[in-house]
Amino acid sequence: MTVPLVRVHGDPFERGYRHGAARAAALHAFLDDDLCRLNRILPAPTTMASLRPLISDYQEKIEDATPALAEEIRGLAQGAGIDPEQALLLQLRREIMGYQRIPTMGDCTTYASAGASPVLAQTVDLNGDLDDQICVLDTGQALVLSFGGLLGYLGVNRHGLAIGLNLVLGGEWRPGLPPYLAIRHLLDTATGMDEALEILHGLRLASSRSLTLCDPVKATHVEILGDDVRVAATTEVIHTNHFLHPDFVPHDELNVFARNSSVQRLETCRKGLAAMTPDADVAEHFELLSTKPIRVTDTGDIRRERTVAAVVMLPGAGELHVRRGDPAGASTHTFRSGRERIDA
Repeated sequence: MTVPLVRVHGDPFERGYRHGAARAAALHAFLDDDLCRLNRILPAPTTMASLRPLISDYQEKIEDATPALAEEIRGLAQGAGIDPEQALLLQLRREIMGYQRIPTMGDCTTYASAGASPVLAQTVDLNGDLDDQICVLDTGQALVLSFGGLLGYLGVNRHGLAIGLNLVLGGEWRPGLPPYLAIRHLLDTATGMDEALEILHGLRLASSRSLTLCDPVKATHVEILGDDVRVAATTEVIHTNHFLHPDFVPHDELNVFARNSSVQRLETCRKGLAAMTPDADVAEHFELLSTKPIRVTDTGDIRRERTVAAVVMLPGAGELHVRRGDPAGASTHTFRSGRERIDA
C-alpha cells in the first residue's frame, strides 16, 4: 500500500485548503463512516448535534493557543467541502473518545537516541482501522504523519527536531489544545529540543500524553498530566503507555490488561535496543518495531488498538520512513524534507 504525500505550502489557510482538497474524498468517506467510526467504538452513539457545544469549547482553546492552526483548520474545511465543525471534529476525535476502559494489547512503543546517528522510531497503535486514512504532509517546515485530516500526529522538521508520542491515561481530559495539534505547533515553531520544551511548558493540553523529542544532540521524553509536565531524568529514552515519572505513577489510570502489555513492550524494546549496534540502519529499526509484542496484530475488533503504521525518523537527515499497516509485511516509504543545515 502506498503512503500519499500531500504538499501543503503557503499561508495557514492555503495549507489547510491544499490538505482538504487533496484528501476530500477520503475525508468525506471517513465522516460518513459512523461519524469517523466513533459510533463503532464508543459505548453509546453520538451525533454532530450533540457534540457541537464541546467542539465549540475546544475551538476557542485552539484559537487562543495556536491561531495559525485554527486558520489552517478553516482552510481544511473549505478545501474538503465539509463544515468547519466537521474539520474540528477530525482534530478532536481522540479527545472525544476519552479513556477507553476495554482491555487492550497496545498503544504505541517509542524510542529515541541522539548522537552520531540520531533516530526516533515508533509503532503507531490505534483503534478504528485507521491505516486507510494515513498520509504524510509536507508543510515546507516539517514532514508530518497524519490520519483522517489531522494537522499533526508525529513528524520531523527542517531543523532536525523529531517528535513522537504515546498515550498515557490520567488526570482530567478537558477542552484545551489537543496533543496532536501541540506536536504540529512544536514542529512549526521550534528549532530544537530545548526550544520545544520551553514552548510546551506554556501550552495547556487537553489530555494526558507522553511526547518523545529528539534532535541531533539530545533525546528525551516528556510526560504531561493535566497542567503538570515532567521531563525524563534518564538517558534511556523508551516509552510505552504507562507513566514512568515517580510523580505521575500514582495517578496512572491505565487498566491492568493494557499496563501488562505496556510493560512487556517496554522490556522487549529495551532488550532489542541493547542488542542493536549504534549505527543500525532503518531496516534494523523496522525489524525491532515488527517484533511481537511491540507489533500488535489485528484481532478483528475495531475497538482494539493494533499497529496501523510504524515510523523511523532520522533527525540529522530530515527523513521520515513509514511502513503502512502491519510493519512486518509492509514496504518502506521514504520522505525527505527540504531542510536547513543540521549539525550533529
